[in-house]
Amino acid sequence: MNIVMFTNTFTPHVSGVANSVASLSAGLREMGHRVLVIAPEFPDMPAREEDVVRVPAIERFNKTDFSLPLPLIGPLQEVLDEFRPDIVHSHHPFLLGDAALRVAAERQLPVIYTYHTRYELYGHYIATDVPPLGKLVLSLMLGYCDLCDAVIAPSESMAAFLVKNGVETPVHVIPSGIDPDRFGNGDFSRGRAAAGIPEKAFCAGHVGRLAPEKNLTYLSQAVKRFLISEPDAHFLVVGNGEMKDSLAAQFSSSGLSDRVHFAGVLRGQDLADAYAAMDVFAFSSLSETQGMVLAEAMTAGVPVVALDAPGAREMIRDRQNGRLLPTNASTSEFEHALHWLFSRRAGDRRALANKARRTALAFDRKVTIGKTLSLYRGAVLSRSLVNRMDDRAWQAASRRIATDWEILRNFGQAVKDALVERDDDKQTTPVS
Repeated sequence: MNIVMFTNTFTPHVSGVANSVASLSAGLREMGHRVLVIAPEFPDMPAREEDVVRVPAIERFNKTDFSLPLPLIGPLQEVLDEFRPDIVHSHHPFLLGDAALRVAAERQLPVIYTYHTRYELYGHYIATDVPPLGKLVLSLMLGYCDLCDAVIAPSESMAAFLVKNGVETPVHVIPSGIDPDRFGNGDFSRGRAAAGIPEKAFCAGHVGRLAPEKNLTYLSQAVKRFLISEPDAHFLVVGNGEMKDSLAAQFSSSGLSDRVHFAGVLRGQDLADAYAAMDVFAFSSLSETQGMVLAEAMTAGVPVVALDAPGAREMIRDRQNGRLLPTNASTSEFEHALHWLFSRRAGDRRALANKARRTALAFDRKVTIGKTLSLYRGAVLSRSLVNRMDDRAWQAASRRIATDWEILRNFGQAVKDALVERDDDKQTTPVS
């Protein structure tokens, strides 16, 4: 099968979506399928990439590490003609996501969309103090779902969220898969040595982008309390982002700099070794759709302490493979959960680690890719039954115009949803 993927973020950018697309495309290729990835230019991207087409982009958009792609599909037509895709897989509901819809409509191909990100929680990257922006982005995303043939939700929580909010397109729960051979074979001693952490010390860890939407101020406060109460414990932070300096300053102000280790962005074996170096994985994000780092940590046998949010609640069984705390848990309660892991006997820790590994088996890339392929084949079969044999150029153009109109109408509805006060909002508005 020939699959074309449209994504607004891809390697070498480090993010859950970039890693998910890279893992999925690599796994599909290993199974004998061909995958063409359409992605924006990023700093330090490889000079030569097989079956990856880069589109012009505004790099480091709004002082972030993101690239803003320019969704021009005209130059792609020749590449697509040669590639002859069977299906389109979109990983974003805008920019190159719009291009995915146009390509699918023009070529009478089914389009699958994976709901990776809760975009309504990322408005601060565009503008601050604009309350309608979240509603606008959410409405755009929900409308985009109904322009596709099928939607993939990475967790049961997010599938329920989409259905509850009126998405009519069939929603299929398929987590983003990981490679167990990669994350299950880290070297404890090498990971500790690279970070400068004593082998006998208790080590809490965190992996992820250091950004405001990850609830890291909360996490740092909880971990700081834990480190102050346990003078031999350490904290390993893997990742980079705009909050790195402020987080480092918080720990430094409490005299903890020598026990907090910022490793930066790690890849490959170095990342696997970092997971292996951890005794517990600390995670407080409320904005995830799945949280791939949770599956990576559990594959390495690391129990997780997290808040009861989408993604985490599907993976963590409280006191069996980690600790799952209420969303409104205080930083003191999070600290106590870290202490619970710290105080376990060696045999109890081994049992937690083994259960974490068993939990992670459901996220094996081979399992999730098999489910994705079944969805692809069903979508291709369904679309082939309704496609006409006569596919003249004017019909393709007509389909593209219709899709452009649907995209525009979706945008208009999103603006209306964001700016027009709904009846239920009126009922809660105080009377002056």
